[in-house]
This record gives sequence, structure tokens and C-alpha cells, in this order.
Amino acid sequence: MKIVSQKQIKELGIPPAECVKWVRESFLMKRDAQLPPKISLHPQGNDFFNTMPCILPAENNLFSVKIVHRIAGATPSLGSDLLLYNSATGELLAMMDADWITTMRTGAVATLAAQTFRKNDSCQYGLLGLGNTGRATMLCLLESEPDKMHKVKLLRYKNQAELFMERFGNYKNVEFCVCDKIEDIVASSDVIISCITNTNDILCPDDSLFRPGCLVIPVHTKGFQNCDLFFDKVFGDDTGHLHEFRYFDKFRRYAEIGEVLHGDTPGRETSDERILSYNIGLGLHDAVFAARIFDRLKDNCMEINIERETSKFWI
Repeated sequence: MKIVSQKQIKELGIPPAECVKWVRESFLMKRDAQLPPKISLHPQGNDFFNTMPCILPAENNLFSVKIVHRIAGATPSLGSDLLLYNSATGELLAMMDADWITTMRTGAVATLAAQTFRKNDSCQYGLLGLGNTGRATMLCLLESEPDKMHKVKLLRYKNQAELFMERFGNYKNVEFCVCDKIEDIVASSDVIISCITNTNDILCPDDSLFRPGCLVIPVHTKGFQNCDLFFDKVFGDDTGHLHEFRYFDKFRRYAEIGEVLHGDTPGRETSDERILSYNIGLGLHDAVFAARIFDRLKDNCMEINIERETSKFWI
């Protein structure tokens, strides 16, 4: 069994634009993968441990299971680990730190959703939540569209907006401004991306502020349930993960993003459609990222020899 650390993954220098490519590829293989809904357990309050298994299409011979947790007060609050198996033999190939995988694939999915469902002339973005997921989303967006100017409004929170702008100070294809109110961001943005990890409140209860043609991407599915009831279309990454949402049966029109990428279902059809994209996070993305990373690192990782029982009868 190989041990793959966060440091080794980061040192690969995988371009954010390649991450967007990987999530697109994973959505296109979803129909041939085995992907049950994640299992979520709550040790206390809003803390959670999610178990996310996936078997990639048969030709890959790979199974992965990721454990991701959010614990209030931890730094960072989100953490994750992944086991990668040969699904044909049952061999445990690797134990991997999955923090980079989780963060970058989440940002890449949000970017792919924005590029798939926004209006053609969209350039005004609103970003709520400026932590690692928000940074990953901005990296993927800016680096996968180097020739497109992005005007981004940031929601002020402590000193995070200033740190965020400093992080992206060398990018020439983005202009930032800072807003104090969510309502101001919603009312003036074509694409609203929320990376706020936890909230029990509706973030913008005034439905009239969501202008025609806007796209809302609640990365952690929190805070925009009012949009479920009046937006023209809702897209999700997996129906099995979304069908228990409170207003699922009240969505006006619903489809999976993979169906749009395959060309089986139309995405945006008019410039006035308000669209909501729920991407709850799939073990499929984790498995694809882990497989690509393992291929690059497997010859340079620490290996632990696991002494397995070989006798049929051993009790």
C-alpha cells in the first residue's frame, strides 16, 4: 500500500484548468460508474462525517472511498482521507490525504457549472465565502479562461476579502470590489457563487433581487432554498443526492449536469432564465482525481507492506 501525502500532491503542480477538465471527464463517465449517495453521520450539532464510495467504469478497475468531515473549531474545519483499491483484485493500492482533492475538485465543479449555465455575456460575479473553497473556485475560473475578464464582487468578512485580493494580485483577468451586503452582490451579479460552509438562514430572502438570467451556485447547498421555488431551472450533479431536498418536487424543471454535458438535455435556453446549480459533491470526482494523482506518484511514494492472511481457514 502506498501512502500519498498532501505535500506530494501539491508538489505535482496540477494546473487548475486541468482540474476543470477532470471534473468534466468524470461527469461524462457517471452513467457507467457505481455511485451510491453518500452516507452522512453527525457526531454533534452540525458536525459531520460523510462516507463517499465509488466504483469507476469497468475498464478502470478502481474503487475509492473517501471520508470527509467538518468539525466546528478545527483548523481547517474540513478534512478528508481516501482509500484507493484495485476493484478487480481487492488490493488496497493507496491511502491518500484528500484535502487538496476535495478542495480543488469542488472549485473545479463550481467553475464547470458556471461555464455551462451562465449567460454568454456574463462577466459580473459575486463570491460569498472566501476560504479555501472560494480560492480554489477562483483559481479554476481564472486559469481555465485566461483571456476572459472577470469582474468579481467579494462579500466582506473580517479581513478575508483583503487577503483574497492579495492572493490573486498577479492575475490580469480579474477585477475585484468588496461589498458589505449580500443583497448588493445578488442584485448586481450574473453569477452568484456561495462557498459559505454552513448557515441555517436564507442568505437573500428578497426574491426580487435575483435579476433575470442570473445563475446561483450554492457550493455547499446552503442558503438559497428560496430560489428552489421560483427559479426556471435547477441542475444537480446527482439525483440520488438531491431527491430528498425539501423542495425537490417543486423544482420547475430539473436535470443532471451530466445530461447537459452529454447533449441529452438542454442547459440554458434563453438569456432570461434564472438557473440554480446544486453540486453536492460526488465520490466520482474524488475517484477520478485520486486515480490521476496515483498514476503520477505511485513510483515515488512510501510503501507499507500489509501482511495479509493467505489461508482459507485461519480461525
